[in-house]
Amino acid sequence: MNEISRRDEVSLSGAALRGAPWKAAAIGGGVVSAAGYGMGLLTGGGDLGWALGLGISLFALIAAIGAVSKPHEGDRVTRQARLWSLRHPWKFSLLPAGIAAVLDYPVQLVLDGEGVFGSAWASAWHGALVYLIAAVITLTMSGRARPQQ
Repeated sequence: MNEISRRDEVSLSGAALRGAPWKAAAIGGGVVSAAGYGMGLLTGGGDLGWALGLGISLFALIAAIGAVSKPHEGDRVTRQARLWSLRHPWKFSLLPAGIAAVLDYPVQLVLDGEGVFGSAWASAWHGALVYLIAAVITLTMSGRARPQQ
């Protein structure tokens, strides 16, 4: 009977993300967006919507992985949330995926011109990729959830 509600799972994910490297995530996402757009311009494509979507996805991934990379640092609540995240990577990864999808939707809607449903579909796919990659990487890091000696 140790089941927790979906709301508590989201709260634990949010608490784990509290100590995420947000500045590094923003810089990484921005650099990748600029590089992607610049390479597109050099090759004749230059799709700003695609480049920004890639940057947003990388932003969410860097934040998610950085949040759980050092589970024994931070205050007690953050440490416990990070340990929970490492033990439940598929549940933890839902929040970063949702963040990526929500941030990506207006970008897709304004820049791609695919309409409301096409933009929702594209941002949902970006969120699904963030979910899968963040969960797999967090799963590989689950050995860090062992008690520190």
